[in-house]
Amino acid sequence: MSKRNAKREPVKEVDSDIEDELEELDLDGDASSDDADSDVDADGDEDGDEEETGTTSDAGEDDEIEDAMLELMAAQAERAQRKAAARMPNSEGDEPGARRQPSTRTTGKSRMATAAEAVAEPDADVAVAGAKEAATVAAGEAEDADEDEEDEEGRIPDPGSDSSEDERPNRNTVGAVPLEWYKDEEHIGYDIDGRRIARTARKDKLQQLLDRNDSKKALRTIYDPYNDEEISLTKEELAMVMRIRNGQFPHLEVNPYEPYNDYFTREREVMPIVDRPEPKSRFVPSKWEEKKIVKLVRAIRKGWIKIEPRVRQDPDDPDAHQPPAYLLWADDGTAEGAGPGKSGSGLTYIPAPKPQLPAHADSYNPPAEYLPTEEEVAAWQMADAEDRPRQLPTSFPSLRAVPAYKDFIKERFERCLDLYLCPRIRRKRLDIKPEALVPQLPKPRDLQPFPTTLAVSYEGHEGPVTSIAPDPWDGQWLLSGGQDGTVRLWEVRTGRCWRTWQLGAGPVAAVAWCPNPALRVISAVVGSCVVMMASGTGPEGAEGEAEQALQAATTSGREDAAAAAGPAMGTDGSDAAVDDGAPEAGQLAVWRPRPAAMGGGLEVRLRFPVKSLSWHSRGDYFASVAPTGNTQAVVVHQLSRRVSQNPFRKNRGRVMRVAFHPSKPFFFVATQNHVRVYNLAKQALAKKLLGGGGSISCIAVHPSGDHVLVGSDDKRVAWYDMDLSTKPYKALRYHQQAPRSVSYHRSYPLFASSSDDGTVQVFHGMVYSDLLTNPLIVPVKILKGGHSVVRSEGVLDCAFHPNQPWIFTAGADAKILLYCN
Repeated sequence: MSKRNAKREPVKEVDSDIEDELEELDLDGDASSDDADSDVDADGDEDGDEEETGTTSDAGEDDEIEDAMLELMAAQAERAQRKAAARMPNSEGDEPGARRQPSTRTTGKSRMATAAEAVAEPDADVAVAGAKEAATVAAGEAEDADEDEEDEEGRIPDPGSDSSEDERPNRNTVGAVPLEWYKDEEHIGYDIDGRRIARTARKDKLQQLLDRNDSKKALRTIYDPYNDEEISLTKEELAMVMRIRNGQFPHLEVNPYEPYNDYFTREREVMPIVDRPEPKSRFVPSKWEEKKIVKLVRAIRKGWIKIEPRVRQDPDDPDAHQPPAYLLWADDGTAEGAGPGKSGSGLTYIPAPKPQLPAHADSYNPPAEYLPTEEEVAAWQMADAEDRPRQLPTSFPSLRAVPAYKDFIKERFERCLDLYLCPRIRRKRLDIKPEALVPQLPKPRDLQPFPTTLAVSYEGHEGPVTSIAPDPWDGQWLLSGGQDGTVRLWEVRTGRCWRTWQLGAGPVAAVAWCPNPALRVISAVVGSCVVMMASGTGPEGAEGEAEQALQAATTSGREDAAAAAGPAMGTDGSDAAVDDGAPEAGQLAVWRPRPAAMGGGLEVRLRFPVKSLSWHSRGDYFASVAPTGNTQAVVVHQLSRRVSQNPFRKNRGRVMRVAFHPSKPFFFVATQNHVRVYNLAKQALAKKLLGGGGSISCIAVHPSGDHVLVGSDDKRVAWYDMDLSTKPYKALRYHQQAPRSVSYHRSYPLFASSSDDGTVQVFHGMVYSDLLTNPLIVPVKILKGGHSVVRSEGVLDCAFHPNQPWIFTAGADAKILLYCN
């Protein structure tokens, strides 16, 4: 007993501080341990009383030692029985909560062993004290073990524990996914069967404080956010945590001061372990490394490997401190500009094709099932030499009877010739079905609505209708201009011509509405003049506001309106006495009012014939295009200030059309071969869209401003994605003649193009907000038969209704048609 106690005492001394800290936590079960200690103390007090009142004979001391050792042995036996009962199922006769008593045989043996050891002790008083202390410690350990066993039975095993009994897979199987992704969800992940793990309700700070005061178990409870579980730590785990915090080893079994085992001797030996001579390769440079260096030097000299010279960086330069950029998809170890698999000569290494290995059919005596029939032999002879097999299986009685291959020399020569003339590109023969090349597009009936049926015909013009424009607000009115010199205003639903303006003998090249909803002003191009008039539509008082705005524009910069009715006002604000109304040298345009007999309004006369007109979305600026104007081809006018200006000193090519961006300060200028996009705020070229082989004839900008439609004389319509590339995203070739007009719908995913072949092609063009998804373009309808081709001219213009999936078309047959869904 003295040896056993001597072994256990140092362990208790090492853990004394930790035990004190654990007792200060006042965890669950301390009351039971205190009760056990009180019982032991009570027994000790009784024993002490007996010692004081009893005799000092040897028989009395032996009885006390025996009682103390019996208590120690009984506590150890009871602990072992409880562990065994927890692991094995209860018998039918035993009650679940019954406690087993130690057997009399064990008790008798322990009494005899205890008595023998007590007699062997030299000092009886020391033995009695040691036995009582051991009994007290054993009783406390037994109670603590019972508490730990109860905790282990009542809690879920810890997935992060080092114990093999607690090892189990995580309940949550989301892996390394951050838990912040599930903060707005009602679950925290998925289990191994794919079912959602519902999130449990968390206690607030007040409830946690109340739990700490009510239950001592809450002090050693931690929360696992990954599995959404609460784990209660045992006393051993808390002791391990305390030892780690104190800088000690987690386990008491680890001895940091184990004796070092020196495996090698410290005696110096005369002879080495290996007595072979040093190899010559350690003293002679490697010839293979020398060849590698020679190849690298030759590659650097010939420019195959480019080494950039080091540039001395300026410490004040902010770009010098930026992290270096690397090619994400470049292959490591390859020179810049050289693809994978480059050899030292810079050519791609292509291995020689391997001949096919012989099979059963190539045997001199193949099985009967490999021999061809007469029909197969006849089919082989009739087949092409390139498509049929090189030979048919033939049976010979012996290897001696096999003749020499007649094409042996020829095939060897062709193989050597193929190796000599090996192509530098790898050609793969692809077996592709023609049906697989057709893209899988949705059916047109799934993309409705779009215009399909002729609904209304507007007739009244005496010549070809060159331009049409529905009002951009509610689509109630339609404006049209023709080569008969008239501008007509139609009521859309009834087809009635509500108003007509005669602008002159010349044809009307273009018409447009001012986008400002408060003015209701229309504009038209006749020859070299841009005419603006009040339409008379809109709410009550709109016509008066339009006339007042035109009158204010006419009299701006003048002292009174009467003076403005006299000589015309130039763009520089000076009086220009012009008899014929044409601008003088150095002037871009002349602004002057129109007589009331001609409909009133305002007239802007330029120096060159104007062919097209485009308004800004705010309704104050508009641009006119005169293709023959050279440096004055594009002129931008401001209605409120009555000012005209030339934004370009020099035009690179003949300008055909212009357009404003719907929301940003960008200006599109379409020449014959390119479309240039200018940033008006920075006054610089932002992007240049490359055209096709033909001259550009029309242009339209998507309502989002990120896509552009361009029609050209090579019978194609190109769709440009501004964020993708400067080249066309799609080239649509559906017309037999050159397209005359292209148009986007303002609210529906539709666009259309009209051509001189008398047809209008309607397309479904869906633009997605996701930048990774390309636009979906599907042709849905061909509108034909409504217009007839007159003198090689078909449909001259097309425009969509602002709110409905309807389209207006204007043709050379003096008719305007409305197609509805």
